[in-house]
Amino acid sequence: MAENDTIPHENPLAIFDEWFAEAQESEPNDPNAMCLATATPHGCPSARMVLLKGHDERGFVFYTNAQSRKGGEIRANMQAALLFHWKSLRRQIRIEGPLEEVTSEEADAYFHSRPFKSQVGSAASDQSSPLPDRQVYLDQVELLRERYEDAGEVPRPPHWTGFRCQPRAIEFWTDRPNRLHERRRFTSDGGGWTSSLLYP
Repeated sequence: MAENDTIPHENPLAIFDEWFAEAQESEPNDPNAMCLATATPHGCPSARMVLLKGHDERGFVFYTNAQSRKGGEIRANMQAALLFHWKSLRRQIRIEGPLEEVTSEEADAYFHSRPFKSQVGSAASDQSSPLPDRQVYLDQVELLRERYEDAGEVPRPPHWTGFRCQPRAIEFWTDRPNRLHERRRFTSDGGGWTSSLLYP
């Protein structure tokens, strides 16, 4: 987008595709990294970086151990906010909406698309639980590696799954000189999109 171009006011998913493609060309590491914010039923928030692993008109998909802290918060409060920040492009995208769990078939397909060692590491981890000593985790990794090495893949743990954020609000932010930044927010009730500019 040229310096004087404005953020388009139509089809936020198409704008996301365009910005994401540019980020994949410009960002040196993990252009699909996003901050995922969740909250407890009492409204206590927490945030962490995760990786976007798929997106289409249905929403934005990430995977996790559902027994982790974020998994517990998601199960109790199926809402999330996502934030992409691409420093090289001086852009941000905020996405908010309800979550739905992906199908077992989707979770299986993604889990087994990962390198074998990554499958082992995920299966061996009681994510977010206290760890008395790092060697305990490394020993469990080695045990699973030996057990499944001949098969070449690890069975997906039933608590390892994915979630899809179904966007109800998408906000685009781009840097402008002298902090005269540009923001456009799209909202949807599940039908079409409406948008408006926001003061920076």
